Amino acid sequence: MQNDPTLPPDLRPRGRGAGSNAAGRFEAHSVSYAADDPDPDAEARVLRTTVSEERAGRVITYNRSPDLPFDRSINPYRGCEHGCIYCFARPSHAWLGLSAGLDFETRLIARPDAPARLEAELRARSYKVAPIAIGTNTDPYQPIERQYGITRACLEVLERFNHPVAVVTKGALIERDIDLLAGMAARGLARVGVSITTLDATLARKLEPRAPAPERRLATIRRLAEAGVPVRLMVSPVIPALTDAEIETICEAGCEAGAEAVSWIMLRLPREVLGLFRDWLAQHYPDRAGRVMNRLREMHDGRDYAADWHQRMRGQGVHARMIARRFELVARRLRLDAPQPALRCDVFEVPLARGAQLALF
Repeated sequence: MQNDPTLPPDLRPRGRGAGSNAAGRFEAHSVSYAADDPDPDAEARVLRTTVSEERAGRVITYNRSPDLPFDRSINPYRGCEHGCIYCFARPSHAWLGLSAGLDFETRLIARPDAPARLEAELRARSYKVAPIAIGTNTDPYQPIERQYGITRACLEVLERFNHPVAVVTKGALIERDIDLLAGMAARGLARVGVSITTLDATLARKLEPRAPAPERRLATIRRLAEAGVPVRLMVSPVIPALTDAEIETICEAGCEAGAEAVSWIMLRLPREVLGLFRDWLAQHYPDRAGRVMNRLREMHDGRDYAADWHQRMRGQGVHARMIARRFELVARRLRLDAPQPALRCDVFEVPLARGAQLALF
């Protein structure tokens, strides 16, 4: 297969989701490489992951989206090495002057001072407590967390403040932090969402090349549940004509592993994700590409994607309603349809700062 013109001809990215690296949408210039094939006897260059660091001005991000169940979040990292081709966060790399393609999964940015900034923001007199979501944009337990430990350090801050937290991840590394999460969950302060898109290991490796295999994620759900951490199975995203046949079996497997609730989101293709996903379909599933895209257009009034509130995550129309009904029925049958208890906000307390004198009384 001819190399993509956005990549050097001697570069063969392996184990990555995207197959191109087009310039970000805000860039005035782009780079195109000659299409000459490299020397077949020459060893192809390996595309390595690189990590840079940034100093965070603020670490808590607030949103007013009416269809999100949280109003604030923390993301310890920009970019994600899991490389999920469908990731709606890919376009955020354009704000850094980078590509939503391979840059997003190979040029990562860590925020080592995030725990200190988080503590400072929680100590502000104006701060009003509400659950913080971690991992809403990029995965907090992607591979570089093993080296940096920023997510764990943020959890340690939240634990000291008795602050409620909801974590979303595909990463098995979250098992390392069960000691923190179990203690917080026992006080009504923590819960976790684990995302499973498919149980087909071959498909998962193509969709999410550096994320743990589906069976490994089920094992993570089991370990969290056994430790007393409430777990929500997230069937996200549902890809029509590709993964939607697995809805019931994924829910059954998650329930057996110990999940106590289930949620789902339809595939979203904002901005650059649309082109990347289309290219991925053409490469891996050309026989289904037309059907997948036609189904998505049915759900978005003839468009590939519509960002309308309350519809962007579920779609509309006959097929969208059918999928919603299937989730409703399987969740009811497996008793995964009850709302999870609200996380506690009434025990939040600002601890004495390190090095501060004890209060007199």
